[in-house]
Amino acid sequence: MSWIKDLLGMGRKVQPVSVTDENFEAEVLGADLPVMMDVWSATCGPCKQLAPIVVDLATDYEGRVKVAEMNAATAPGVASRLGIRGTPTVIYFVKGREVERVVGFRGSLYHREIIDHEILAAGSGHEPDGGPSGQDLEG
Repeated sequence: MSWIKDLLGMGRKVQPVSVTDENFEAEVLGADLPVMMDVWSATCGPCKQLAPIVVDLATDYEGRVKVAEMNAATAPGVASRLGIRGTPTVIYFVKGREVERVVGFRGSLYHREIIDHEILAAGSGHEPDGGPSGQDLEG
């Protein structure tokens, strides 16, 4: 019966890792896997629309991409360091470097395309089209 639950979307859901000012370096920059980080705020309507998509992505890409979320208001240091100007903002990191940034709400397919064709392809040694933005956040 578990396959029926999976088919109907009632199976086990993986929650995104919660990122704070204190754990950003370890959870994101030091991650072994590529990271998708959703930066949100409590009063943001589009952020609330994105939340279930982020959980679905965390579930579907478990073990291949670390999916994280960060409340911009409770992690002001990282939000400032990343130059967050609005929410939702989704930032993709590979080996501690920002390689893609999406500002505003985009649906599941949009993020899956980035993950499959830019992030996971980059991890396989294939350079994403246009190359990474190369923003180095360490230090």
